[in-house]
Amino acid sequence: MDLSTSLSLGVTNLLSVPVLAFVLGVVAASVKVDLRLPDAVYQATSMYLLLAIGLKGGVALRESSPSAIALPIAATLVLGVVIPLAAFAILRIVTRLSRVDRGAMAAHYGSTSLVTFTAALVFLEEAGISFEGFVATLLTVLEIPGIIVGLLLAGSMMRSGESWRHALREIILSRSILLLVGGLLIGLLAGPAGYARVEPLFGALFVGVLSLFLLELGVLTGRRLGDVRSAGIGLFVFAVAFPVLAATVGITAGLLVGLSTGGATVLGVLCGSASYIAAPAAVRLALPEANPGITLATSLGVTFPFNLVIGIPLYVLIAQGLANAGLGAG
Repeated sequence: MDLSTSLSLGVTNLLSVPVLAFVLGVVAASVKVDLRLPDAVYQATSMYLLLAIGLKGGVALRESSPSAIALPIAATLVLGVVIPLAAFAILRIVTRLSRVDRGAMAAHYGSTSLVTFTAALVFLEEAGISFEGFVATLLTVLEIPGIIVGLLLAGSMMRSGESWRHALREIILSRSILLLVGGLLIGLLAGPAGYARVEPLFGALFVGVLSLFLLELGVLTGRRLGDVRSAGIGLFVFAVAFPVLAATVGITAGLLVGLSTGGATVLGVLCGSASYIAAPAAVRLALPEANPGITLATSLGVTFPFNLVIGIPLYVLIAQGLANAGLGAG
């Protein structure tokens, strides 16, 4: 991909309705105008996005052969362990965070961001870049291991066995996991014919609902900007640089196990994103002494907008560059 095409993709992403809705939310928060969605609407949109992604992934999974998905799933599981380990080690070098806070951060950066993943799918579709339909399965697979590894690194299992068991149960039985897995199973059983009946709701309206959700997240991000400034330069650099490193590793792994350029990009986005829904809930239960301001300020206040505006087009560029260099099937 040449520079002009890369710039065009970046501008397309910046001027897309979901990204502009996110920017509007940030601006509204900075001028102290409340644009937050009512809680019931926020909950409904989050459930809609999770179920819609699961349904699409389940339909695609039904049409995929086991041999096509086995290696990508195995690679995703390995990445779910390697990424939080790397985050924990790098944070020890670039920050003065305690072991508990580094473990909490590792849990956040080892897990995934549904909305970043969703924005990446929309971006790839608008750019005309194809990807494997079963990538929603990879999202589900990567959601849990990073959180578990992060909690282990923080030592929560040894300090409080009951908190650990409660947190693990909460992760596995969380709304996000149940909706994703449930949607996958429904899509798998219903198939293309069954999905066609609900496509007007879960397909045609998807980008509009995502825009509402990102407006809400823009407001939340705008309110966290003060926490970002107080977090320190080392943590800020980590929140920008580590996602690029993790995404590059994920893209490389994806290409090596046979994913298309678009599919490898999605895996890279998953690896480079940070959780601000599932991980905070689990960390709050298992690591009550961890500082939630630090983890949310970096994952939601820095990494999320970076990925949304710059990261996704950058990861496409990296994936296409590596594929053009002969890595993977292209």
